[in-house]
Amino acid sequence: MNLVRCDGAAVQIGELRWEMGPGRRLFVVGAGKAANAMARAVERQLGDRITKGLVIVKQLEADDMALKHIELLVGGHPIPNEAGLRGTARILELVEEAKPGDLFIGLISGGSSALMPCPVRGITLEDEAAVTRLLLHSGARIVEINAVRRHISGTNGGRLAQAISARGAQMANLIIHDVVGDDVEPDPIHPSQYFGTPVGADPTTIRDACEVLDAYSLRDAAPRSVVAHLTHPALERETPKSLDSRHGINNFVLQTPESAVMLAQAAAGSIGVNCLVLTSVLQGESREAGCFLGCVAAEIQTKHRPIAPPCVLVAGGETTTRIERGTTGLGGPSQELSLGFALEIAGRRSCCVVAIDTDGTDGPTEFAGGVADSATIARAAALNIDVRACLRRHGSSGVLRALGDAVITGNTGSNLCDLNVVSVV
Repeated sequence: MNLVRCDGAAVQIGELRWEMGPGRRLFVVGAGKAANAMARAVERQLGDRITKGLVIVKQLEADDMALKHIELLVGGHPIPNEAGLRGTARILELVEEAKPGDLFIGLISGGSSALMPCPVRGITLEDEAAVTRLLLHSGARIVEINAVRRHISGTNGGRLAQAISARGAQMANLIIHDVVGDDVEPDPIHPSQYFGTPVGADPTTIRDACEVLDAYSLRDAAPRSVVAHLTHPALERETPKSLDSRHGINNFVLQTPESAVMLAQAAAGSIGVNCLVLTSVLQGESREAGCFLGCVAAEIQTKHRPIAPPCVLVAGGETTTRIERGTTGLGGPSQELSLGFALEIAGRRSCCVVAIDTDGTDGPTEFAGGVADSATIARAAALNIDVRACLRRHGSSGVLRALGDAVITGNTGSNLCDLNVVSVV
C-alpha cells in the first residue's frame, strides 16, 4: 500500500484521511537533504491535487526537472545563506495565505534547520550563520546545536507548524528523522509523537540554549544579538512545547538512524556474514571514535570478543569534529573517523572500515566518507603523506583522494546520520 495516495476527493496518508472538498487547498512545504526524493514521490502520488509546493534542498538533481507542482529551492547547509532565507520567506507567504480547511504536507529531513533559516527580529542572517559556525567548530553535539538554533529562529523548534495551526489549517508531516538517541519508532502508517525541526514541538528551552553557549565558552564569541535574545526574560520567546493532532498537526516518521543500522545488519545476514550491531548512538570526536572502533577490531581479532571473526561490526550515530581556531583543511567527520581507525589498526591484518554520512555528503565536501584498512597508513607514507599531520589540520579529504579511498555516492535520497561498517577477518 502506498503511504500517500488520493482516494476519490480525499488525500490518504497512512491511517488518516482528509476530505478535500471544494475550496480546500493542498500545499507542500519543507526542507532537508533528502527532500528531493520525498518531493518527487509526493508529486507522483498527488499530482494535480497539489495547489502549490515550495521545498528547500541542499542541491538540485536531474530528476527534479520533472516536477510540475512542487518548486525546489536551493539553500545553504551546514551554514544558512541568503538563498535559504528567501526561500523561507516564500514558504511563510504561503502560510499567510492559508485558510481553515487547507492542508499542508510537510517534507522534513536532516538539514532542515540550516536550509530553512528565519532569524527572529533583532538577529540577522549573518548573526545566525556566525553562531552556527561557532557551534559546529566547537565540537558540540547536534542536540546541543539545535537547542540554540531553535531559539533564535522564527520557523525552527516547531514554529512553522505553530504558524500553520494558528491559521486554522492542518498539517501532515512526512519525516526522515536524523537525531541520534531519540526514542522514536518509525511507524509510517500511524502518526507518531515527534519533537524538533520546524514541525515538531521543542523539548529544549532557552535555558538549555544558554547552557550550551556556556559549556563551550561561546557566550563572549557569539554575536551580541544572539546572546541578548537568549537572555531576554520574556516567556513568549520560548518555543512551542506541544504540537499534535489537537492542533491539527500529525507526524509520520518514515525512518530513523536505527533504520540504517538494522538494514546494514540485514544485508550482512542476507549474504551469510556474521554481524554484530555495536551501537546506534556513536557520538564524540570523530577521529577518537575511529580509534575506538579500531580497538574493538583488534580485540575481535586477538581475543575473539565480543564476537568471533570473520565478522562485521555495525556502528551508527553522529560523531563531530572540533575545529581549532586557525586550522585549515577540507574533510568531514566520517572521513576523519576512517583515518582514526586506520591509525589504530595500522600493520594488523585484514581489518577494514567504511565510514559514511548516509545523505551522501560528509562535511562541506563531495565525499560521503572514506574507506580505510590495515594498509592505509603504509600506503599514505609511500606517497609522503603524514596522516597525523593531515588530521591535525582537518585535511582528511586530501588523504583519501590521494589514496583513491574516498567514497562518492551522490545524494542518496535519505539522511540517517552516520553509518560505520567494520570488517574483521
